Amino acid sequence: MRLFPNAIEWRAACRNDPVLAVWTGSWSTCFAIESDGVSVSFDFIDGQVQPGDGTPLFTLAAPAAVWAKFLEPIPARHHHGIFAMMYRVPEFQIKGETVAFMQHAHLARRILDIGKWLALGNTGPAPVTLAPRGGKRTVPAVTGGYVPVTVAGTTYQIYYETAGTGRDVLCMHTAGSDGRQFHGLMADPRITDGHRLVAFDLPWHGKSPPPEGAIPGSWRLNTDLYVDLIMGFIAAAGLRDPIALGASMSGEICLELAYRHPEAFSGIIACEACDQVTRRQTYWAAHPQVNQTLFVPEWIRSLSAPQSPAEWQEQITWQYGQGGPSVFFGDIAFYAGDWDARERVGRIDTNRCRLFMLTGEYDYSCTVEMSEATAAKIPGVTFRAMRGIGHFPFAENPPLFAEYLLPILKELKSD
Repeated sequence: MRLFPNAIEWRAACRNDPVLAVWTGSWSTCFAIESDGVSVSFDFIDGQVQPGDGTPLFTLAAPAAVWAKFLEPIPARHHHGIFAMMYRVPEFQIKGETVAFMQHAHLARRILDIGKWLALGNTGPAPVTLAPRGGKRTVPAVTGGYVPVTVAGTTYQIYYETAGTGRDVLCMHTAGSDGRQFHGLMADPRITDGHRLVAFDLPWHGKSPPPEGAIPGSWRLNTDLYVDLIMGFIAAAGLRDPIALGASMSGEICLELAYRHPEAFSGIIACEACDQVTRRQTYWAAHPQVNQTLFVPEWIRSLSAPQSPAEWQEQITWQYGQGGPSVFFGDIAFYAGDWDARERVGRIDTNRCRLFMLTGEYDYSCTVEMSEATAAKIPGVTFRAMRGIGHFPFAENPPLFAEYLLPILKELKSD
C-alpha cells in the first residue's frame, strides 16, 4: 500500500477525524482498501476505528495505477470517486457483501478522503471536504409562489421561484433535487439583467407536496407525465416562449420537448443528456436496510467535478439528503428506465426551435461521448463539452457554467 499512508497512521487519523466522530454510534462494521493484493482494514466497533485488523465485510480493490490517479490533487475523469470508478474503471472492484457497502458507502468515502489527504503530504485532521473553496455564496433575490397543475385528473400544487427580468428561462432541476439548484445562476446579474429565471419543483420535490391522498414512496416519473407537468406549469405560470434549461433527467426531457413541442420554446438547452441512459437505477435508494439520507448523497457525490467549489457541492449533497421516501428512486425510473429516445431524437427539427447540448467532462453517468453520439443524430444541433464540470453544471459551479450559458443566451437573443 505504498501509495497510501501506513495502516497505523491512517487509522490514527481516522480516530481523530471530526467527520467520523459525528457518525459514531451503536453500530459496527469492517471493510478494507486494497491495492495490488495488499490491504488495510478498518474495523469499526461502536462507530469508532479500532487499532487491530478485523474481518472485512467488503473491500475496495484496484491496482496501484488506478489508485495513483485517484490520489492526484485533481484526478483524471472517472477516477475521482468510488461510484465513478465502479461505473467507468473496469479494474476497480467492490468485493464482498454489496449491502454492507451500500450501508456504509459514506464511511468508505471518508476513509479514502483521509487517506488521500495524508498521501498528498498533509498533516493534521483532514478538512470536512477535499474540494476547493471558491468564496462566499451569494444569496439570490427570489420571489416564490404556487400554481395548480392538473395532469390526468390529479391536481398538483407546484412551487416555483423567479429571479431577474426579461425573457423567461424555464429552469428544471435534476433527479431527486429541487429548484434551489438554480440559486447560483439566480444570483448572477450577468444572467438576470436580461432574463427572468423560473425554477419549479416537481411534485414530491422541494416545496411541491405530493397530491392529496398519495401513498408515501409511490412517486414514479415517466416521459408522458414529465412532459405534461412541464407544459401544464408553463400554462399555469403564464410563461411565453421560454428558453428551456435542464440537466440529467431534465436534460433528457429537454430533448423530448424539442421533439414534441418545439413551437412552445424560443430555445432549448439540454445539459448532460443523451437518447438513453442505462445501469443508473439503484434499488439501494429504496432498500429498507439502507439509510436513504446517507446513501443517495453518496451515490451522486462523484458526479460533480473535483474542481467544483466545495460550498456548491455541499449544497447538492445536502439537498439530495432531504428527498422524500423513494423520490430519487422514482425519478431514476424515468432517467434510466422509461426514457428511450433512440428512435426519436433524429426527428427533432432544429429549424422550429434552436437546440443546444452541453455536457461536462467529469460526468460519468451521461458521458461526453454519449451526449456527442446523440448530438450527431440531430441535424442542426449545437454541441459543446464543458471542461472542469460534472453532471450538475448549474448547481456545482454556477460561475463556470455561466461562461458556457451566456454565449447561448446572447445567440438566442439575436434570433
